[in-house]
Amino acid sequence: MEQEIFNWAIAIAGCLGGWVLKTIWDSVKDLQTSDKQIIDRVAAIEILVAGQYVNRDEFNRVVDKMFEKLDGISEKINSKADK
Repeated sequence: MEQEIFNWAIAIAGCLGGWVLKTIWDSVKDLQTSDKQIIDRVAAIEILVAGQYVNRDEFNRVVDKMFEKLDGISEKINSKADK
């Protein structure tokens, strides 16, 4: 009789352990799927951002315009200081 109770207890523990392991396995699979989706989204954002960098010619043109303005301001300041 004791052996039968022990066998039933082991069987119930085995079923519960298997259920817990299957639940954990399914959760890990869901997390892996969501991680892959997040990685794909981040990769798409990286491509989008990399495509919107300022190219060198445009940057040089803007910097040249800024220096022209600064030179004009400097000349005005120098001419006012002379008077």
